[in-house]
Amino acid sequence: MRKTKIVATLGPSTDSEEMIEKLILAGVNVFRFNFSHSTHEYHAANLAKVRKISDKLDAPIAVLQDISGPKIRVGEINGVMELDVDDTLSFYEKEGFDDKHGVTINHPNILPSLKKGDLIYLADGSIRCEVTQNESGVVRTKVLVGGDLTSKKGVNFPNASLPISAITEKDIRDIEFGVKNGVDMMAISFVKSKEDIEEAKRIVAKFGGDCPVFAKIEKAEAVENLSSIVETADGLMVARGDLGVELGLPRVPIAQKKIIRAANRKGIPVITATQMLTSMIDSPFPTRAEVSDIANAVLDGTDAVMLSDETTIGKYPIEAIKVLNEAISETETIYPFYRNLDKIHIPSDAIAVAANRMAEDMEPNALIVFTRTGGSAKSVAKYRPKPDIMVSVHCKNTYRRLAIVWGVRPVFVLDEHESTDRMICEFTIKALENGVLREDGTYIVTVGYPTGLEGTTNLIRIMRQSDIEHAKNICSV
Repeated sequence: MRKTKIVATLGPSTDSEEMIEKLILAGVNVFRFNFSHSTHEYHAANLAKVRKISDKLDAPIAVLQDISGPKIRVGEINGVMELDVDDTLSFYEKEGFDDKHGVTINHPNILPSLKKGDLIYLADGSIRCEVTQNESGVVRTKVLVGGDLTSKKGVNFPNASLPISAITEKDIRDIEFGVKNGVDMMAISFVKSKEDIEEAKRIVAKFGGDCPVFAKIEKAEAVENLSSIVETADGLMVARGDLGVELGLPRVPIAQKKIIRAANRKGIPVITATQMLTSMIDSPFPTRAEVSDIANAVLDGTDAVMLSDETTIGKYPIEAIKVLNEAISETETIYPFYRNLDKIHIPSDAIAVAANRMAEDMEPNALIVFTRTGGSAKSVAKYRPKPDIMVSVHCKNTYRRLAIVWGVRPVFVLDEHESTDRMICEFTIKALENGVLREDGTYIVTVGYPTGLEGTTNLIRIMRQSDIEHAKNICSV
């Protein structure tokens, strides 16, 4: 089984039931819904389609809601504004100015906080300015790198700390939609600190939800505050687009490795995103550099790789997923399994570490994890075992949420039992019926006693052919 998961963004090229089914069959594990675009009605319709097709295929497919956050953009510009080096570009707090090189932005409240020497990048960093003066109601800048500026282009402030929340009023409405419609996980954009994630979790709880909250690392401040963010977030995303503008492109590969390593050590899933297969928007074939980029992300330890424009507006979405699948599978033939087994980082990992050490020595057919919340499965996956991690859960939410986790294969949703023996027996019978287990196989099982309580995984069992026969006999009584 391919260990590294695939996330695909739904859009006009892929939002039919037929395409969703093809994407799943090609290898998609998680669908991303981008709330920077489209309406709640559109996303609700797509959510219903994903649930319908995943049920039809009996596949654990998750939905990731990507909250847009305070993306800063220039306002309306009449035609094209041509900017040359040393021109003065002025940012006004209000409309009504008479200035051919003047613009507004959609968050004018940040302008008073800017100071001389702060940098402002526009249009993905292709146009660059430096603040020269902050007057009442207007910020003057000197153009360092010129270009043609048009309406709604993005604006970044790579060396300025902005007084703006990562969660807007629109985001709050979107989070409410996500909770009430049962998305499986959320990603918060433009996170600066752990407080942004804590606020997002409070809003999720306010609306009665408990879905995992991922931090998108795309600001320089987020990289600086990574250690505290990773302790608070349920997952991370390496959002390389804005991160490249904020840090500068040469620093992105190192930041990617740092972010993935931090998530791996914490044992939370991490997604690598942006321009994985950009050439395949218009071409049925990738570039060599893109395939190498995918391979490096896999070897870095990412849990998942994500496609955006390739599957929203691209001409070859199915081909792009197949390329990802093949590139990941080939790379995993040289994967450095059993990472971080030199010591137990935290006591709660003791069972997961022991199971991994046994797996390294015994080379079983698979590890089998019984879990209520998914925590035990994540702990086992943290150490990157070579065998598949087959997981039995007790609710659909956990079943789907584990679809993002490296190496984890959610197989069944089974009822809870007071007896661990009975639970293992029922799993064994169903797994044999569905071709998940081999009667002559060897398996390492982790389970908790007493059952049904969070954080009680405390038993390891070795299950061989005689144990499988015994389980069949018990369940037949």
